[in-house]
Amino acid sequence: MRSHYKFWPRRLPHSLSSRATSLWDNLANSARRYPDKACLVFFGRVLSYAEVIQKAERMALVLQGLGVRRGDRVVLSLQNCPQLVIAQFAILRANAVVVPVNPMNRMEELKHYITDPDARVAITSADLAPELARASDALQPEQRLAHLIVTQFTDAFDANITGDEAPPSAWRDWLLTRHALPALQGGQVHAWAEVLSGQAQGALPELQVGPSDLALLPYTSGTTGLPKGCMHTHASVMHNAVASGLWNSSTAENVTLAVVPMFHITGMVSVMHTSIQLGATLIVMPRWDRELAGRLISRRRVTHWTNIPTMVIDLLASPNFAQYDLSSLMYIGGGGAAMPQAVAQRLLEQFGLRYVEGYGLTETAGPSHTNPPDAAKQQCLGVPFISTDSRVIDPETLAEVPVGQAGEIVTHGPEVFAGYWKQPEATAQAFIELDGKRFFRTGDMGRVDEDGYFFMVDRLKRMINASGFKVWPAEVEALMFKHPAIQEACIIATHDSYRGESVKAVVVLRASHLGQVSEQDIVNWCRDNMAVYKIPRHVQFVEALPKSAAGKVMWRALQEQERSS
Repeated sequence: MRSHYKFWPRRLPHSLSSRATSLWDNLANSARRYPDKACLVFFGRVLSYAEVIQKAERMALVLQGLGVRRGDRVVLSLQNCPQLVIAQFAILRANAVVVPVNPMNRMEELKHYITDPDARVAITSADLAPELARASDALQPEQRLAHLIVTQFTDAFDANITGDEAPPSAWRDWLLTRHALPALQGGQVHAWAEVLSGQAQGALPELQVGPSDLALLPYTSGTTGLPKGCMHTHASVMHNAVASGLWNSSTAENVTLAVVPMFHITGMVSVMHTSIQLGATLIVMPRWDRELAGRLISRRRVTHWTNIPTMVIDLLASPNFAQYDLSSLMYIGGGGAAMPQAVAQRLLEQFGLRYVEGYGLTETAGPSHTNPPDAAKQQCLGVPFISTDSRVIDPETLAEVPVGQAGEIVTHGPEVFAGYWKQPEATAQAFIELDGKRFFRTGDMGRVDEDGYFFMVDRLKRMINASGFKVWPAEVEALMFKHPAIQEACIIATHDSYRGESVKAVVVLRASHLGQVSEQDIVNWCRDNMAVYKIPRHVQFVEALPKSAAGKVMWRALQEQERSS
């Protein structure tokens, strides 16, 4: 018996039986059970389960009319809003595959998310649509989007709302502006509200997909090359959606604050899909704002809040914090970065809340490890999740290492992805066999203590963790090389007291541009060409980058130099 079972919640089994249903069935079942119950709440507008499923079915019919068939990939690029939930389930109901895309991505990045999954249809918001259209227009005619469905945020709430649940004043222009729809070369642009209210032709497609069919294709970057699609079936997502609910003592009476991005695997699976399969209520925030979060937790009596630690730190620092009522919270936790011990201790002493940290990757559909709620250790990844076998091995010999010794974390379980989309070599390198089981190599270095709890030590993979967002240096470098002044660039992490880590670019300028381009010029260019969390916050010009005898940039040397300084 694994040592961590001593701390396992007594009410829970060590493993779960798999469900023989699709993710769509979760919404259908909850809508049958609780048709009048609040499913989504967005700036005071309440959508019942009956309303959500009706809109999702109508959108599925629209997608079928646009040519979406079983197994087709559909791009979904939205901030948190009801339309994201409706669209995701509509794609699944159309027997298709959701390609969730970070709405912060810019044109150069977006081109890959159209061409790699061979997507012909995309759904986005009006503020993001021009960037997606530009990306499509820049491609070869046979690669472009055929259809772009565009929603306005006010399709989902009353623009005249006032009071505690109204958008912050800083968001009003962004949320209330009715943006004009862009043109799409060789394709058609459709207004969300119009296609939902129109008369879609034909009958709703028969639900054909089941546990083994592809459901999600979220992308993850790596040490080299462009982002890779992680193939998740209905079964792999279903497992973590169900297991997360059980682990967090969830019921249909949950009121969950949905503020972590639902385009990201954690928000999508552990928040959205978990809540929908329970029949719970999601209080949706499109972005983080500490005052709005405090008011929503108080007013809507939020019981469950999955977050990243910087959100908690920010809320506790609010000058209005004493006015907020957190007494309804039963569960608070998250991952992406370690929760400072002092903050975790304050939550425990002041509110009786144990901050439950967890660990997972896009490849594991969210959590592969989490802390037992009643036996959580601070700044700890937790124990292997329900139905999961995880070990620490020597990355060279692949032998399991002794307790306390550092090695690579490897994971086997029903939540592990099937492989990388169209990348059989990368898939083969990502897995090993131990004791007759297929284990995913996380690339993260960790150790296990005598109680079976896992702790992060370092990374084998080159990655920067900025407020829970993973930044892959190779991807940022590839984008920066498009700047005409940059001869070479190396991306490293720099310490950030608030974000944990920030991005730093060490740059060699071309001789023709010396003295003509400033560090701020580089930052400004990056702001126009990549997602905001990837932008280097610091740029350092150097005459040359350190290189090995083979001519490879010695990024580790630069990283160690940065850490020592």
